[in-house]
Amino acid sequence: MSATISTDVRRSRLRLEVEQELEALFSRQQTTAQAYGPEFSHLWAVASEQVAGGKLVRPILFLEAHDALRWATEPSEAFGEAALAQANIDRAEVVKIAAAIEALHFTFLLHDDVIDGDLVRRGQLNLIGDLALASPGTEPSRQRMHWAQTGGILAGDLLLSVTHQIFARLDVPADIRIRMLDLLEHTIVESTAGEFADVGLSDGLVAPDLNTVLAMTRRKTASYTFEFPLRAAVILAGGSSELEHTLSAAGSHLGLAYQLQDDLLSVFGDPEIHGKDSCTDLREGKQTAIICYARMTSAWPSIEPDLGDPELSASTAAYIRSRLRDCGAERFVESLIDEQLTAFYELLAGRRDSHQVPSGLRAVLLDLVGRLEGRQA
Repeated sequence: MSATISTDVRRSRLRLEVEQELEALFSRQQTTAQAYGPEFSHLWAVASEQVAGGKLVRPILFLEAHDALRWATEPSEAFGEAALAQANIDRAEVVKIAAAIEALHFTFLLHDDVIDGDLVRRGQLNLIGDLALASPGTEPSRQRMHWAQTGGILAGDLLLSVTHQIFARLDVPADIRIRMLDLLEHTIVESTAGEFADVGLSDGLVAPDLNTVLAMTRRKTASYTFEFPLRAAVILAGGSSELEHTLSAAGSHLGLAYQLQDDLLSVFGDPEIHGKDSCTDLREGKQTAIICYARMTSAWPSIEPDLGDPELSASTAAYIRSRLRDCGAERFVESLIDEQLTAFYELLAGRRDSHQVPSGLRAVLLDLVGRLEGRQA
């Protein structure tokens, strides 16, 4: 019990660090925006409110991993003394990166909401919904919707610039800054490629085979949700490229398991718990691993006609859900999740071709996967 309390207290302190840095970051942006009129200033005010409600999963993971590496009791496992001395980075610089990681996440959410035409996220109006609805319960006009979506695109674009500026201005040795910038570029490219493939799959322009869907999932989610913060932590803590590679693989397994869980929750989960309409993915015709498996079964002819219908009723969605269960699609995706978690555990235990993970970081990762297993939201 005391270990759990200690972990919760530490995580609360890390959260406070990130929240304060994000508040300062958005405050600076809003001050700048005031010179461009009340509408542009309001855009940043709304963005500031939206980002403040996040779970901060990625920046907290980054800080936990970084701290575990910097205070490792066995630095020889992952670092040379020269690397450690070089990476003696001021805490303020580390927290700036944590805030930048969350800003990048918010960027992707903004663009994703524009692409999907969503006005709500986690049961609350998103930035576009806030800008589009003149008053609660009203239907946005075409002009106001266009204006709101434009705001989502432009706010996301500006946050990409802000994120890059934070990385580029890091007060760290030049080789570390270059590694960080390379990582940022790689993460943005991977996530963008994943989003592009996701839309192509949903619109029937990309063949929905399982390997394509899993590659899209890894790029869209795993790359920036787990690989990015873990690799950034290794770089800033002075870790080797070998350890970075190991953490990249670990993050890939965790990220794929995480997104596959999301896919299951979106179709079979309790919307009161996870906050997403259980019909959304079915109405949008999302080409997930669930649907890929169903295509290969005799149940597919009874599922295909209604999948992707924007007017899909709750009763028809319930029927599709039952057919997906009966044909084994749910069990299949659960087995994929188990495969990814098994690969993660083997990597962490050193049973694969991987660099030894220091014990402190191993504890962080095991705690993380413990929270992922069996999650409902």
